[in-house]
Amino acid sequence: MATKPKDTLTYTEPIATGEVTIDAAPERVYRLVSDPVAMAECTEELRKARWIRGATEAAVGNWFAGSNRNGVRRWVTHAEITDAEPGRRFAYRVRTPFLVPISRWEYDIEPEGDGCRLIVRNWLRVPRWFIPIAIFITGEPDRAGTNRANIATTLGRLKARVEGREWQRPPRD
Repeated sequence: MATKPKDTLTYTEPIATGEVTIDAAPERVYRLVSDPVAMAECTEELRKARWIRGATEAAVGNWFAGSNRNGVRRWVTHAEITDAEPGRRFAYRVRTPFLVPISRWEYDIEPEGDGCRLIVRNWLRVPRWFIPIAIFITGEPDRAGTNRANIATTLGRLKARVEGREWQRPPRD
């Protein structure tokens, strides 16, 4: 499914979701997903993250910056943590450095057997007028499809990392 045309976007449902069962305690999974610096090693577009505005850890109200890349296109985002419940939930909202809202990401962790289930949801929050600009900046006209594929890839890498299995990320340019 391609990103809906700007005149039919609802913004009320996630544009991309994914989930995976992980053979690890919820607290261990939370430690990774709530650390954007470490998560950048498992993601597709996010190449690097750093804490900003004096933040050093995941807490509601703390901020981090992301350096993103899609092919030759590069852009920076700022994210504010909105939910930080160890072992349960981590969420943040993303915007441009010049204050345009972009998206919301939620990571819910549910105990399951001896491990847990990690559910990721992504909402588009881009104002309609900014969609053509976002497509130009990122080079991605199908944000929903791209985010679904990226979530699946990230979840596979995250699962392997947390479970201690060997995994390799393709080299980054």
